[in-house]
Amino acid sequence: MAIFLTKDSKVIVQGMTGSEGMKHTRRMLASGTQIVGGVNPRKAGTTVDVDGTNVPVFGSVAEAMKETGADVTVIFVPPKFTKDAVVEAIDAEIGLAVVITEGVPVHDSAAFWAYAGSKGNKTRIIGPNCPGLISPGQSNAGIIPADITTTGPIGLVSKSGTLTYQLMYELRDLGFSSAVGIGGDPVIGTTHIDALAAFEADPETKIIVMIGEIGGDAEERAAAYIAEHVTKPVVGYVAGFTAPEGKTMGHAGAIVSGSSGTAQAKKEALEAAGVKVGKTPSETARLARELFNAAK
Repeated sequence: MAIFLTKDSKVIVQGMTGSEGMKHTRRMLASGTQIVGGVNPRKAGTTVDVDGTNVPVFGSVAEAMKETGADVTVIFVPPKFTKDAVVEAIDAEIGLAVVITEGVPVHDSAAFWAYAGSKGNKTRIIGPNCPGLISPGQSNAGIIPADITTTGPIGLVSKSGTLTYQLMYELRDLGFSSAVGIGGDPVIGTTHIDALAAFEADPETKIIVMIGEIGGDAEERAAAYIAEHVTKPVVGYVAGFTAPEGKTMGHAGAIVSGSSGTAQAKKEALEAAGVKVGKTPSETARLARELFNAAK
């Protein structure tokens, strides 16, 4: 099985006709994703040939959903237009909106996050500033390479795109049910806890790998959730042990202020909840493999 994204998911791409949107639409199609349309009001009614596949372009998310039955949108629009694109997806009540765009103003992310809540959270938001998600062998919504891993029993949730790819590659012999890159901005849609709950409920996921990083308290809250609600083995990694205080590292949300948000504090909280925490990504992969072998 998979979480959030399956072989039956019908995907549209907001911003498909731009350079990034087209590049990754081509990659998603090549990996087997059902891309059923693009959205660009200025090019509505046209079709785009993507490596031999004719993909229609619609004027709005609502029109695309009506014509194709789409239930997922992947958003590749510039930061200043991202809030409007996400609000449009929410208004259309599409089931999943994957916001790839980096550099979205935090107040815009907070605004569309709150708007989704005011509309009953009918649209799950992943991101912004994320690599998307993949259910290997089924569907790929975003920019995650489709050829670095296989289908298997591991569920992965990560703030970091690069570390998502590394763990997927290092554990490719075991494989993944789904990998979800939630993004590292201060305000995001789907959280570690959301993914943990979904993996806990997924019978095909046997082990969960959770990648966090310095800044905020998301990992501490995830640790508390694991202690109360997760029965499956969890392996963790926290990026940023050597980050200097007060300096943003990579992601906008990865900043330590005083003793708040440090990698050590997150590691201790996770270990207190029974999570095995690796000191490096490779050690984390080794711990996951050991847990898998022990559970056989």
